[in-house]
Amino acid sequence: MTRDGSFPDRRAFLVGGLAATALVSTGRAVMSSVPAKRRIKKAVKIGMVQVDGTLTEKFALLAELGFDGVELDGPGGPSADEVKAAKDTTGLEVPGVVNAVHWSKPFSHPDPAVRAEGLAAMQQALRDAKAYGASSVLLVPAVVGKTVSYQDAWDRSVAEIRKLVPLAEELGVDIAFENVWNNFLLSPLEAARYVDTFESERVGFYFDVGNVVLYGWPEQWIATLGPRIKKLDIKEYSRKKLDDEGRWNGFAVELLEGDCDWPAVMAALDDIGYAGWGTAEIPGGGRARLAEIAERMDRIFAS
Repeated sequence: MTRDGSFPDRRAFLVGGLAATALVSTGRAVMSSVPAKRRIKKAVKIGMVQVDGTLTEKFALLAELGFDGVELDGPGGPSADEVKAAKDTTGLEVPGVVNAVHWSKPFSHPDPAVRAEGLAAMQQALRDAKAYGASSVLLVPAVVGKTVSYQDAWDRSVAEIRKLVPLAEELGVDIAFENVWNNFLLSPLEAARYVDTFESERVGFYFDVGNVVLYGWPEQWIATLGPRIKKLDIKEYSRKKLDDEGRWNGFAVELLEGDCDWPAVMAALDDIGYAGWGTAEIPGGGRARLAEIAERMDRIFAS
């Protein structure tokens, strides 16, 4: 995907074609409800696929249910050969890799040795993404806390990520920062400035729609981040559950049943010309649960 949010012509043609063709789900043809202008592919995280079987069998189930891709973890994920076989057999894509150690070995850690371990892990995750045919690695760039100041988190993480940029550019894999509850990058203006600090087309944002609802409005973040957005995480959040049951329970709501204004989110994505991936990051399950998630995501993307 290019910096302006578009795909190269050939890929745009292929994705646009998918929106107009029938998907096979549970043995019957289902016409995609996503508008042709809104070229968003549908994926899940691999941990959501809670069924027995090989990687190829899990990929096959997702393809049958109408998903276009699945994100894997790295480093420490499946072998490149195993992933290639699963992709070749099912046609499913691996759009991205999720860094597996960014919470335990953050780039904001006061110990340089821990930061070095985190750097090595992220380098391997970038190489894994390249081997899988993925276009990005999701990264939580820093964590602010009682013993880690905001300024230190900024300075340390920028210094470490600068070391990664040449490798990302060499491999053609994006480093995509996710907005999470890490007390860091708390406004869209600041998030945009942070991305721009690296002055690289290979550095952008992995925007999590639901994570913003606690302290902002997703459509406003989208408008500010614009073409910096490389990918989307799709989840829901309920302010009522926040008030009644506590902040983390705000996530305990199904897609389309919380406070994400999905029509406004989709309109904002249309305004910036977003064309890419939307990946669910919610509790998964077996066939029935995954089929329900696919149906709800289709409704979101068509809103």
